[in-house]
Amino acid sequence: MSRKAATPSRERRVKRLCARLGLHLMTAQKPDKHVLAHGGYMLRDGRTMAILLGDKGYLFSADIDEVEAFLEART
Repeated sequence: MSRKAATPSRERRVKRLCARLGLHLMTAQKPDKHVLAHGGYMLRDGRTMAILLGDKGYLFSADIDEVEAFLEART
């Protein structure tokens, strides 16, 4: 696995991009069976505190790929 694809480095890169856009990347502290199977992330607007991504069906439903695609579409 390359360094670019490693999850911790991807999370740090996504968090830096979120900070530039005024968003917060939230991760599940106590993941349930849905979160463990798929997801684990939510995006929240830092100003309005509205959830932008990751609350469809269940909380923290977005995975890191979906978060990256959402952020790249906003930049």
